[in-house]
Amino acid sequence: MANEDHSDPSAIANEAQPAPSVILSEGRSPQSKDPIHIDATGLTLAPGFADPHVHFRDPGQTYKESMVSGCAAAASGGYTNVLIMPNTVPAMDGATITDPNAPGAKEVLDAGYDNVIDFLQHYEAAHNVTLPVKYDLCVCASKGRDGHEASDPDDWGRYLPGVDDEEKDADQLAHPVTAISDDGSAVTPEILDQVFANTRETGLYLIEHCEHHDTGAVNEGPVSRKLGVPGIPEDTELNIVRRDIDKARETGVHVHFQHVSTAISFEAIRAAKAEGLPITCETAPHYLALCDEALLEYGTLAKMNPPLRGRADRLATIAAVADGTVDLLATDHAPHTLDEKALGFLEAPNGIIGLECAYGVCHKVLVDGGHISDARLIELMSVAPARLMGHTPTDITALLDRETDASREPDAKRVLDLTQVADPGDVDLVVLDTTAEWTVEPERFHSQARNTPFGGWRVTGRPLATIVDAALAFSRL
Repeated sequence: MANEDHSDPSAIANEAQPAPSVILSEGRSPQSKDPIHIDATGLTLAPGFADPHVHFRDPGQTYKESMVSGCAAAASGGYTNVLIMPNTVPAMDGATITDPNAPGAKEVLDAGYDNVIDFLQHYEAAHNVTLPVKYDLCVCASKGRDGHEASDPDDWGRYLPGVDDEEKDADQLAHPVTAISDDGSAVTPEILDQVFANTRETGLYLIEHCEHHDTGAVNEGPVSRKLGVPGIPEDTELNIVRRDIDKARETGVHVHFQHVSTAISFEAIRAAKAEGLPITCETAPHYLALCDEALLEYGTLAKMNPPLRGRADRLATIAAVADGTVDLLATDHAPHTLDEKALGFLEAPNGIIGLECAYGVCHKVLVDGGHISDARLIELMSVAPARLMGHTPTDITALLDRETDASREPDAKRVLDLTQVADPGDVDLVVLDTTAEWTVEPERFHSQARNTPFGGWRVTGRPLATIVDAALAFSRL
C-alpha cells in the first residue's frame, strides 16, 4: 500500500485526469497549423513535467548537448518547461564578454550578443529554430562561476521578470532569469553573505548544490575501498545543508537544495521545515533507483556528484519522498560523451542524462514499489517544480469542464479541442500511459549524449504526448 500523500488530495484530483481524445495543432503556433487529432482515450492527462535542474552545454560544449538536442530530449520525456543551469561556457553571469578568444565566446559573439543570458534568451531567433519546450534561466552566484567574487546584479538584474518589462522583447519576456546558483559547485564561504544579500534584494531563490569536497571520487565506504578509489564522506553534503539552513534562518532567503542524497541531510531539512524556514529540496531518479554498489556494475556511468550513497541512504531518500520531505524530483540532466566517461573514476566527469527516462524510472521505483501514488508522482514531477519555478500548472479540470456538452450522448467519446482555448500559452500538458512497460534504449534518445546507467532497464509508465502552448511538441501516439 502506498504511504500517505503529503498534499491536498482535491488539488491533485484537479491536476491529473483520464484523458479524452484531443484536437490540437502541431508545433508551437496553434493558429498557424492545421488541426490534428490524437486519441488519448484511456490514458492520463496531466500538467506538463517541469525540471528546475538541467545542463544543456550551450554555449561552449555543444559537442555534448545543444539547446536543440536538450529541448528535444525534454519534450520526449514529457517535460514542457526546464530551468537552464549557469555552468555554460562562458558562465551565465550576465557579464559582457570582453575576450573574444575565451572558450565559447565566439558562439555568443557570432550570434550577435555580448553575454550568455542574451544569447540564450534569443537562441531561437539567432539559430532560426523553434524549440519544443519552454525554458527559464538561472544566473551564476559568482562571477565566472569561480567562487571568488559574487556576481553583480547590475549585470543581470534587468533580466528578472517584472523589471523593465515594457522595454523587453518577446524572447526576453519568455526566458527570464528566475533563480541564482553556482551549480555544480556550492556557493563558497568567502562570498556566501553577498550571495544571500543579492538573492534577498532581487527576490530570487537560491538553488544550492549541497555538496562540497576537495578530494574523493565516489561515496566513502566498502565500495570505494573495493574499487581502490578515494571516498567522499556523507557529511560533505550535510555541512552545506546545515550552513545554508542557518543562513536562511538569519536572512529569510528561500534556499532550494539540489539532489539531496543522505539520511542525515534529510533529517536536517525536516527539522528546518518544522521550524518554518523557507527551505525546499529535490532529489533525482538515480538516488532513488541506485546505491553505490551500482559502481561495480556500471562503472563511471554511475559516477556523479553528490556520489551515489550506500543502501541505507537510498532507502532514506525513498522514505523522504514518501513522507513529503522531498518537495520535487529533478533530473540533473548532465550530458557527457562516452569517451569522457571512459577516463576512469578519478578523471571521468560527474553526472548522467535523465530527461528521457526519469518518469519511467521513478514510476518503477516509487509507484510500483508501493511508496507513493500515480497522482503524487505527477505532483513531484509537474506541479511542485512548476510552482517552484514561478509558473502556474495547467488547470486540467478547467480544461475538461470547458468541453463538457450536456447534449453529448452518454457513450460518445470525449473530445478536448485545444484549438479553441482562449490562451494557448496556459496549456502545457503531458499524456501518460501509467501502465506501459518499456525498455530504456539510450541509443534511441533525442539527447546527443548516452551517459546513463539505465540502458536496458525495464521500467513502467511512459509519456506518450507532450503538449506545449496547446500544440503538439512530441508524440508516440
